[in-house]
Amino acid sequence: MSNQLCHAAHSQLLIVDMQERLAGAMDDIARNASIRAAGILAQSAGHLEIPVIVSEQYPKGLGYTVDALSADLPDNARVLEKIAFSCCGEAGILDALKGARRPQVVVCGMETHVCVLQTAMDLQAAGFQAFVPEDAVCSRDPANKANALHRLRQAGITVTNTESVIFEWLRDARHSQFKTLTAFIK
Repeated sequence: MSNQLCHAAHSQLLIVDMQERLAGAMDDIARNASIRAAGILAQSAGHLEIPVIVSEQYPKGLGYTVDALSADLPDNARVLEKIAFSCCGEAGILDALKGARRPQVVVCGMETHVCVLQTAMDLQAAGFQAFVPEDAVCSRDPANKANALHRLRQAGITVTNTESVIFEWLRDARHSQFKTLTAFIK
């Protein structure tokens, strides 16, 4: 297995805090683009039987996962609440990630410089290989997003994009899900 590429059999998808009130604070274009990209990843993961975990930061205060994304989640996606900024700071989420026995975690969500960054860094420290698709994350301030992506790269975390992840999961145009998944990104 190449350590630089995502492999469907070794991957899981973690969608971090793409919630109503948090989304409302984002720039409209950045928010919509990141939610669309996360939805494409979620649909693709569902078709490839890749586990999907969704975190919700204090949903009583920040609301639940946005409807546009919820509609794209596979039926077996696990939605788990958290209070810690890093998903790894919540035993239930960390246990779910470890329980999947898949060493690669594709991390997308809000906000890039807080929960996404802390989660990806902690995943790496816990022995996972984290991939962050930059088109599937956002922050209220674009400068904070850019800084977070720079920090992630410096830490050796792979900053990628949604299409790269999907094509790495597929690996070959002969894959049985090729036409289905490529239709999501057209």
